Amino acid sequence: MFRIQLSALAVGLTAVTAVAADIPPDSPIARNRMGTMTVKASPNAKITVEQLRHEFWFGATVPGSIFNGRASADDIAKWKEVFRANFNAGVIEAAFKWHDMERERGKVDYSQVDKMLEWADSENIPLRGHCIFWGIPNRVQPWLKELNDHDMRLAIQQRGREIGARYRDRFAEYDLNNEMIHANYYEERLGPAFIREMAGWVKDGDPKAKLFVNDYDITTGRRLADYVKHIQRLLDMGVPIEGIGVQGHLHGDEFDPAALKNALDELAKFKLPIRVTEYNFPGQRSKYYAQQDWRSKQLTAEEEQAKAKALKQFFEICFSHPAVTGIMMWGFWEGANWIPQSSLYKRDWTPTPAAEAYRDLVFNQWWTKWSGSADASGTATVRAFFGKYRVTVNGKERVVDFKKDGSFTVTVGD
Repeated sequence: MFRIQLSALAVGLTAVTAVAADIPPDSPIARNRMGTMTVKASPNAKITVEQLRHEFWFGATVPGSIFNGRASADDIAKWKEVFRANFNAGVIEAAFKWHDMERERGKVDYSQVDKMLEWADSENIPLRGHCIFWGIPNRVQPWLKELNDHDMRLAIQQRGREIGARYRDRFAEYDLNNEMIHANYYEERLGPAFIREMAGWVKDGDPKAKLFVNDYDITTGRRLADYVKHIQRLLDMGVPIEGIGVQGHLHGDEFDPAALKNALDELAKFKLPIRVTEYNFPGQRSKYYAQQDWRSKQLTAEEEQAKAKALKQFFEICFSHPAVTGIMMWGFWEGANWIPQSSLYKRDWTPTPAAEAYRDLVFNQWWTKWSGSADASGTATVRAFFGKYRVTVNGKERVVDFKKDGSFTVTVGD
């Protein structure tokens, strides 16, 4: 018999006999992403502790081309292989958006989303539902705009309730109404309190649905103050917001680390989980996106190295921050990425320096794998990142979840 005691106490406060990675015990990453795992076994028992998955979301978009038949069979197979090897969470890129799902009134196409969820379920990959509504005027279907206010309200009610009911317990979380600080057609038509009704209709279909706000130009600091006011207004109105999404692609050919950290610190005051929902580098203000004649050009070798360095710094800031719960890349392969130059993998699936930097962080520096023996009292203690683990003692194994906010003891074997 052996017991695994998992504690989310700060690792600097507990003596340990093994170190998961070369992370200083007093560093923010150690304080916020690691805990102490104690394995109780027979004296001198052989023990291995192998991390299988991070609790923190390292995710990426799920593009339509992989699930609608447009990509080749080879690319579809390769995309799924590379996704599984790199990411533990996903976000639907476009197929879930209302203007994609219901281009004509009453003709709702759930097929792509259903296929994505079926695949994600088979791989145990949580998905974000992006997005239930999107009030930017050019993202609102013409047929919806043509309705009178009464019929528009009914159409929105139907959308909210149907999504909640059809995908009840399927999506890990949703973006409720995308980019509201930039424009909100629904509010302009139906009043400033209408967002509360929109959320309520989704909750009618799925009372446990987790609804996020999501907006851009936040990590740059340009619209941070507006976002803070907006979130506070929604909370004061009683809108059931359970998480804050910040997009991560409005920087240019570089990003401001101080602005990113300050934005996370300010938003953390709401005591809600923060997801970086749409990361690209280079970003939307880079020459590779902003200038038409640069969009098809490749990064130079020097720029690829700069991209890798920027990714490393961006991810370190986010992973260090106690309020951040994940980072979602808005595309990782040149064959399915709106800013191809920001991809981890080239069109032929060659990894870029950024891919190597990413994998070094996530699966090396921030990854726990330990082998050793229990001491004379039958105890082994390991600093470990929060996540899913396989713990093996004298050939007997158990898979356990080591969570940030809890501790427990498990027994394996006789």
